[in-house]
Amino acid sequence: MARARRNMSYKLTGLHDRRSRDLPFNAELAEVKVDNPLALDQDDKIVAVRSIRNDPLGRLHSHHQIDEAQYRGGRAYQSDWERAERGPQAMDPTREHVDGTRSREPITESQRQAVLRLNRVERELGTDGAALVHDVLVLGLTMDQIGQRRAVRTQRWNDYFARRFRECLDRLALIYGFATNASARRR
Repeated sequence: MARARRNMSYKLTGLHDRRSRDLPFNAELAEVKVDNPLALDQDDKIVAVRSIRNDPLGRLHSHHQIDEAQYRGGRAYQSDWERAERGPQAMDPTREHVDGTRSREPITESQRQAVLRLNRVERELGTDGAALVHDVLVLGLTMDQIGQRRAVRTQRWNDYFARRFRECLDRLALIYGFATNASARRR
C-alpha cells in the first residue's frame, strides 16, 4: 500500500503570545518595552513582563511616577552599591584549606570606583537624602515603613518622603549623567 502524501504547504498564522498565564496569586507584574535581542534593526522593541513586587523603583517607573532619567539614576546607584558591597561570601572549595581562615581578596578597581561614586552621592544628597535613598533602593522599604522607622506615621510625612525621594532621584540622574541641569530645572 502506498503511503499517503502530506500536504507541505503551511499557512503562517499571526504571532503567538508566549507570555505565561500561570502566575502566583501574589504576583505584581508590569509590561515594559525592551530592545529586541534578535532584531535586525536597532530600534526594534519587544514587550516583556517584569516583576515589580519587591522593586520600588520599578513600580514607580511602571506607574509613570518617575521618568527614565530618574529610573536609570536609581539603577546606577543600586549597581554601585552591589559592586561596592563586600558582605558574606561563599567558601571556595577549590582553594587550599590551611587553617580555616580566609585571606581577604583584594579590592578591585571597579569596587574602588563604585565606592568613590557612592561617597560623592552621599556628599551631594546629604545625610538625610542618602539615608532615604538607601532605605528605598537598597532595603526596598516603602514610604510607610520609612515613616515607621523614623517614628512619624502621618500621611503628610509620607508625602514629604515621596517628594524628597523624587528630588534625590533627580540628583542621582544628574550625578550619573542621565540628565542635565536644564532638564532638571524644567520640572
